Amino acid sequence: MKHLLILATVLGLAANSFAQQAEVGKPAPNFTLKNTAGKPVDLSSFKGKTVVLEWVNFGCPFVKKHYDTKNMQNLQKEAADKGVVWLSICSSSPGNQGNESAGAGAAKAKEYDSNAAAYLLDEDGKVGKEYGAKTTPDMFVINPEGVLVYAGAIDDQPTPDKSTVDTANNYVRAALNSIADGKPVETPTTKSYGCAVKY
Repeated sequence: MKHLLILATVLGLAANSFAQQAEVGKPAPNFTLKNTAGKPVDLSSFKGKTVVLEWVNFGCPFVKKHYDTKNMQNLQKEAADKGVVWLSICSSSPGNQGNESAGAGAAKAKEYDSNAAAYLLDEDGKVGKEYGAKTTPDMFVINPEGVLVYAGAIDDQPTPDKSTVDTANNYVRAALNSIADGKPVETPTTKSYGCAVKY
């Protein structure tokens, strides 16, 4: 009986773990992370709003491409002006490149003039792994019903070359426009590109 209980517990944990994995077309897994002010930010508190999750590492050349050209900040502002909540998440673990203290993260976000609603710290990588974030940047869009409707690259130019920003097909902008127009996202998944998340 004891062995059966242990097995049931293990299977239950495995099932729960599987159920919480982010999948396009399914409800986005809820999470709570602290922002740079040390205050908890809960995804479920934004129900009814479109939410963008951006995995970030300011030391990554692919991230720098989008921030140095203001491409990311402009998209963040454009989204915010439409009532979209933009959350930047850093999943670099302590001791790994890209990991920032709360103060350093706030300073970096300010240095780059980030227009994200919050910069969130995911040092144990739990949320990043839950969403399957593989690179920086890696982008996720959640609709007002709480369903994950886009996951993947920010655009179709998988290079750190800054000159490609202006001619790129921006998948995140397209997804946000589709949601605003009440239409399904035309390209719901793409392969993200960038630096590996430093779990």
